[in-house]
Amino acid sequence: MKKILLSSVALLGLTAGAMAADLPSRRAPAPMIAAVPVFTWTGFYVGANAGYGWQNSEDNAIFVPAGTFGPGTAGGTITYADDSGEGFVGGGQIGYNYQMGSFVFGVEADLQWADLGGSGGTAFVPAGFPASFVPAGTAGGIDWFGTVRARAGVAFGQALVYATGGFAYGGADDNNDRFGLVNDDDVRTGWTLGGGVEYAFTNNLTLGLEGLWVNLDGDNNETFIGTTGAGATPVFVPGEDDDNEFFVARAKLNFKFGSY
Repeated sequence: MKKILLSSVALLGLTAGAMAADLPSRRAPAPMIAAVPVFTWTGFYVGANAGYGWQNSEDNAIFVPAGTFGPGTAGGTITYADDSGEGFVGGGQIGYNYQMGSFVFGVEADLQWADLGGSGGTAFVPAGFPASFVPAGTAGGIDWFGTVRARAGVAFGQALVYATGGFAYGGADDNNDRFGLVNDDDVRTGWTLGGGVEYAFTNNLTLGLEGLWVNLDGDNNETFIGTTGAGATPVFVPGEDDDNEFFVARAKLNFKFGSY
């Protein structure tokens, strides 16, 4: 009888242990840690910019060949004391970046208002020009310009260092419309090179500093130099206008579409 009881107790103990082992654990599951998202420069963006520009002042002179005012009249060079070859620039930009590893490639287009030169400063007229000659304003000022550029750079997390270059165009104004006779506004084309740094201080907002050297080619149009005579007859000189060159430094604020 005792053997039967002992066997029954042992069997019950084994059964209870097995059942306890099959019960689910009451310990809390290990917490799941989400991966930290990695910032990417890939995406479209739009923005605004403002800065300052400096025009190359070497072109504030116009050569007038002998005979321009009639047979036997003297020639010479008109020079200008134009102190407004620098000024404010501002506008907007739109672009797209694509990031591959640490390298970032993109394209950007911008359109700018500018106040660079062409103010019609004081003109120094050579001796021998007709007394009735009234000189025009300085040729080659810039009222506006735009660029379409490629960009290539290296990203250090949310910081980007890049070089840029491409096509440039702009309005070269000699401000001669003040005479009511001639307005030599024309669109010139050329190239631009530069570079900059940019930092993403939120998922969608970036702030940058950029410098651009812009060269707009001269054209073959005759240059209006002023008027002469009682009838204020417009006077032109032949030849190609000089290239228009200027440097721009600007701050840029962009909104980047999308997040990480």
